[in-house]
Amino acid sequence: MLPKTETCRAASADRHRASTIMNHDASAEYLRNAVMTATPEQLHLMLYDGAIRFARQAREALVAGDLENACEKLLKAQRIITEMKNGLRPEVNPSLCDQLSGLYNFIYWRLVEANTRHEPECIDEALQILEHQRETWKLLIEKVREAAPAVTAHVPAKPAERQPLSVEV
Repeated sequence: MLPKTETCRAASADRHRASTIMNHDASAEYLRNAVMTATPEQLHLMLYDGAIRFARQAREALVAGDLENACEKLLKAQRIITEMKNGLRPEVNPSLCDQLSGLYNFIYWRLVEANTRHEPECIDEALQILEHQRETWKLLIEKVREAAPAVTAHVPAKPAERQPLSVEV
């Protein structure tokens, strides 16, 4: 049988593990709900946020000499950038997609270089572009949001006996 102090420590450790798991579950549930209820524009903003967060964490780990953690965070940021590039729709605007694809390629390869050369400056260059793109995207979302009430204000209310209107764009 364990001494009383050992039993208390074990119980405390068990409570801490349970609390950590519950907090992780709550965080995961919150994130899942945020993703499921977000607009496509908000999802894109969340991708920028994630890439920036992981790149910053990687930079901190790299500076601290924690190469394993830096590598893990850089790979996460690279995956997000890859998904953003794969989500481009050239059929909508080919020239814009070409420009964004070039930016995403540059960011991706700077993160790869940071991982292979262990140079925080490479992450700094990627972060500078990511942060600028995020702010641009955020401004765009706000502009669209501001314009939306003006558009809906001109839509007449549909009479109850009419069929739903279909809008062709």
